[in-house]
Amino acid sequence: MPLTSTRISPDWPCQVKTPGSYDWERSAVKWLRELVPARYAGYPALIRHPVLLARHAQIQVQQEIRVARTALQTARTELPVLGLPESVIEHTIKLYAAEVLQLQHIARSVRAVSAALAARGTAR
Repeated sequence: MPLTSTRISPDWPCQVKTPGSYDWERSAVKWLRELVPARYAGYPALIRHPVLLARHAQIQVQQEIRVARTALQTARTELPVLGLPESVIEHTIKLYAAEVLQLQHIARSVRAVSAALAARGTAR
């Protein structure tokens, strides 16, 4: 496979080699498999088709963003009912807010890897 020159997004994950470099697809698959539940990561169709794995990772991360946003939005009303002290509630709200930001970054990274994998597929 010839090496290609691909502009890398600032959101490109450091765990994935540069597109076109030796073994970059393997590093992309390894990284993507870490983002999906273990039972999905072992499915042969997802292993054989990295673009399919990337699609599933995108869906997975979007769901995690929804969960974290819901937890953040409901924390002020639902956590006091559980008898948690205000300091724990505040800490939890900060945790959820940070998690939403982190997941949004991961979602951008998955999109970048997905686009590179799709471009590789059309180049064949």
